[in-house]
Amino acid sequence: MRYIRYAFLAALAVVLICVALANRGLVTLQLLPADVSALLGFQETISLPLFLVIFGGIAAGLLIGFIWEWLREHKHRAEAARRQSEVKQLQRELRRVKGERDKDKDEVLALLDQAS
Repeated sequence: MRYIRYAFLAALAVVLICVALANRGLVTLQLLPADVSALLGFQETISLPLFLVIFGGIAAGLLIGFIWEWLREHKHRAEAARRQSEVKQLQRELRRVKGERDKDKDEVLALLDQAS
């Protein structure tokens, strides 16, 4: 299974390198549209190779997706934590009740009851 993972990662690396080599041309990115930047007097541009723009877009999309999913699943994690604390509280109560029940028993019989 490890070799399959390494083969997949190697193939992915080759594909990404091919995409990067095929898209080396410079593109100009603007922060705002031309009309809006002229109105505000704030014109910020940067020239980058196209493959950096593509990979940056993929990375930003993955990051936004991970954060979105983490926020969406918050209610499930909170419910699981609440149930876990409830289970711990019930286990403590069960040990207390068993201790009260076994208080007057012979020690050997109490140990046998606890083991089962």
